[in-house]
Parts: sequence; structure tokens; C-alpha cells
Amino acid sequence: MKLLVIYTYPNHKSLNYAFLQKVIQGSNENSNIKELQILDLYEENFNPLLVFNEQKRRRDMHIDPGTEKYRRQIMWADKMVFIYPIWWGRPPAMLLGYIDQMFASNFAYRDKKGLFPKGLLKGKSVVCVSTMKGPTHYPLLWLHNAHKILMKRALFNFVGIKKVKFFEFGNMESPKGNQRKKLERIYRYFRRIRN
Repeated sequence: MKLLVIYTYPNHKSLNYAFLQKVIQGSNENSNIKELQILDLYEENFNPLLVFNEQKRRRDMHIDPGTEKYRRQIMWADKMVFIYPIWWGRPPAMLLGYIDQMFASNFAYRDKKGLFPKGLLKGKSVVCVSTMKGPTHYPLLWLHNAHKILMKRALFNFVGIKKVKFFEFGNMESPKGNQRKKLERIYRYFRRIRN
């Protein structure tokens, strides 16, 4: 299995970075994972802004030379792992900008006659590891889990990715947040994951 980890947090002295390290540690101890690539969007200075003009048209996003490297990573990967915080009920703008540019028409999906497009990323799977300051079940109670709907239904299912697993960790700034136990859970998951 080839694993692409997309890390989206601006601080390497953070709990999110500790989750990244546990993903790496568990993956390196898993014989099912043959190759591992890390994409740190902040370290990469990824530009999340969409630009459309006479030189850069929306219909050509799937062949934009500025994002070719990232498209190749997605095609290479069997599984994508997204590590990010939940800010204001959604992933950071940096990650949303990556999604806007990478999951483009004629790369991630193709329009066809009828109600739904054809997903072009079938066979891939996704794991989302997210952290938040509020309680773990806060999005479910107040936002009808808009975050999961956004990521699973509106994005991954749309492009053909049906196997999506979520780890949503709340109370991450609380002394009683069980941070070590949650880090260990991620480590164990990636040490044993098969596909």
C-alpha cells in the first residue's frame, strides 16, 4: 500500500504534529505500507487561492502545470490521510484551497449525462484525523456533523472514494483531553492497517 499524508497545521510544536508523527511511526512499523509520502501544506507554501483569468481557466485546472506535482501524488497513493484541525466547524482554509484545486473536473471526476458525475478516484481510500478545542460530539449536536458531510459526501464520495474513516478528537486543549490515549490510538491504527 502507498500512503500519502496531507498535513495541514502551521505549527510543528503542536498536537496535530504529534498525530502526524504517530501516523509516520505506525506506518513505518506496518509491513503492508510499502511507501509513504508526507505533504505538509504549510511547509510547502502551498497557495490555496484559486485564480481564474484569461491565462488560467477553470476548465483547465486538471492540466495546470503549477499543481501537477500534487495530482501525481494523489494518483500514486492507494490511501490518503488528512491531518487537520476543525476551525469554526470546518477544515482550515489551506486544506480547502488544496481540495478546491486538486479535486478538479477531468482529474477527480468527469461530468456525464444524468444526475451524478463519474468519480475518477475509485479504488482509493481516505482517513481523516481531525482535532478540535470543543467536545468530540459538538459537531454532531450543533452542526449536524457538517464536517463529515462536507468531507465524505460532498467531496470523497463525489469523486468515487467510498472508503472513508474519521478520527475526530475533541477537548484537545483540556488537561482532561486524553491526548496520549488518542495519540496511541492513531499509532496502533496505522501499525495494523491493511488497506
